[in-house]
Amino acid sequence: MSRTGARAVPVPDGVNANVDGQSVSVKGPKGELSAILVDDVEVQMTDDGIKISPRSETKRARSMWGMSRTQVANLIDGVTNGFEKSLEIIGVGYRAQLQGKTLQLQLGLSHDVKYPVPDGIEIKCPSQTEIVVSGIDKQKVGQVAAEIRRFRPPEPYKGKGIRYAGEYVFRKEGKKK
Repeated sequence: MSRTGARAVPVPDGVNANVDGQSVSVKGPKGELSAILVDDVEVQMTDDGIKISPRSETKRARSMWGMSRTQVANLIDGVTNGFEKSLEIIGVGYRAQLQGKTLQLQLGLSHDVKYPVPDGIEIKCPSQTEIVVSGIDKQKVGQVAAEIRRFRPPEPYKGKGIRYAGEYVFRKEGKKK
């Protein structure tokens, strides 16, 4: 039995939620988001908020129950607060700067990496070694942060590269004579 799915998703003041079949659309102060949920769950508006329940007792329906509730909760959280991922750049000469709608990264390669900022995402560089990715869609924010990190993932010997803020990088000992 899903403990996550059993709770209704509360809709805060200032947020308009619409349920139309399997489609849930949410409009709030930061923007508008929508999602189409799988057919294995049933969605309905109640006084408590948006209630999600499984249509049958199959394993797939129970699996989708908690996930669907979390997706709806992320929609509401995104239009009220938004999401943010921070990245740190570690390495001598490694730096980032924002030029219009393009993030330019110097990562010790023979060329500068230019990453075009997608729509719906805002990137800030508070310093040359910090990147803050923010937006209202949690999936998109995480995907953009992962794509930026993929240009130079942290390596285990010196720890150089792009890492998430607070990420632990397992360090290895180098060669011994």
